[in-house]
Amino acid sequence: MKRKLCLLLAVVMILTSFTSTAFAEEIDKEKFETDVEFMKKVIYFVLENYQYEVSQEEILNGLYDGFFNVLDDYSVYYTPKEYQAMLDDTAGEFIGIGVQIIDSNNQIVVVTPLPGSPALEAGIKAGDIIKYVDGYDITGVTSSQASLLIRGKEGTHVKIGIIRENKNIEFDLVRKTIVTSTVEGKIMDNNLGYLKVTDFSDNTVENVKKELAKFDENSVKKIVIDMRNNGGGTLNSAVDMLNLFVTEGPVVYVDYATGKEDVYESKLKEQKYEIAVLINEGSASATEIFAGAVKYKDEGVIVGTKSFGKGIVQTLYPLVDKSGVKFTTAEYFSVDKTPVHKIGITPDITVENEKIDLTKYPQFSKEKKPVLGSVSLDVLSAEMILDTLGYDVNEPDGVYDQKSFDQIVKFQNDNFLFGYGTIDTTTQNTLFNTLVKHSEENIEDLQLKAAIEALTK
Repeated sequence: MKRKLCLLLAVVMILTSFTSTAFAEEIDKEKFETDVEFMKKVIYFVLENYQYEVSQEEILNGLYDGFFNVLDDYSVYYTPKEYQAMLDDTAGEFIGIGVQIIDSNNQIVVVTPLPGSPALEAGIKAGDIIKYVDGYDITGVTSSQASLLIRGKEGTHVKIGIIRENKNIEFDLVRKTIVTSTVEGKIMDNNLGYLKVTDFSDNTVENVKKELAKFDENSVKKIVIDMRNNGGGTLNSAVDMLNLFVTEGPVVYVDYATGKEDVYESKLKEQKYEIAVLINEGSASATEIFAGAVKYKDEGVIVGTKSFGKGIVQTLYPLVDKSGVKFTTAEYFSVDKTPVHKIGITPDITVENEKIDLTKYPQFSKEKKPVLGSVSLDVLSAEMILDTLGYDVNEPDGVYDQKSFDQIVKFQNDNFLFGYGTIDTTTQNTLFNTLVKHSEENIEDLQLKAAIEALTK
């Protein structure tokens, strides 16, 4: 028997809690109240006639999601469980595959894979569309809902189906603890400093200062700052870091919906280091604040590929039932009010790292499971990949002979799979992912090379 629900409309609660003066002037209050009453009638009508049971919580969450879906890709409602998961992210550590994602046009899009993550190691890239999680089509879900599906216990497997350039790619990943905030420093040849910054969190600048102290001890004056795949973080962290590298003056303008404008400045009197900043399509948000200031103040060289183009600011509000909302409250502009949103930062020196040519390897069917004696393109692809990885196979010919069988068993054991020789779907996925990782590790980092040349010429 269907339950009749007494609904407390989510839309009303949100608007009552957060209505700004500007918004109140624009809305037709009388019509809005009429519309809300009409919405109630529609909901009750559907409940009376809908074949299956639906809970009040599901209805409310649907209303929340529907409201925030008409805003922008970065505005979202969090259920209590989703909100806690989001807070865990900001703590700098969580268990998952390590991707920053947004929901755009009913699709889950990768902003950037995090450094050292299973996602990055497997070859997931910025701009990839996540279509499936463990076979479940996630089209239409929010980014917070997708995150909960992707996460799980450490050491467990999750299958991620990706759409990239109209091609379907499947990854079989093992979840692990992801540390979101890391700063790495080292001294390279010619006494050049290398500083890798993976995000802008509360402790980023403190960690950068520690690495700079080591550089100072060794009289390092030129530094490559690697911010590739840095998806951003807090505005204040980016501004604080700019105070270490660019000279005094405005570095970012933040224009709020209320009409207020905040101008953030550097107070550094004189540059201490000559810098080259590495960016790519996975560099976003606070990273673009940093790179934009360096570029438009002409106090360093930007190297790599065009950045993501996220130039807006979100504010997080907790709600009384332990849920939360995050929505866009401002847009930021770089030096001289230069826009960034949906534009990005164009490098001074554009360099593409070599792309992996995977087209010569036949695509696995993901349906057949070749056994000893089989003849197929799946066998040919497996043999070609094994040969590339250095396994002892005969000339790849698509015939699953004993030698190839023995090497598949060895590959399975090497990768902690069940070593029984059948080229099953998991083995196919692992072969492909291992190939991607192997290829990337053996490709020269042309972007880093160009940054070094810019500092030493």
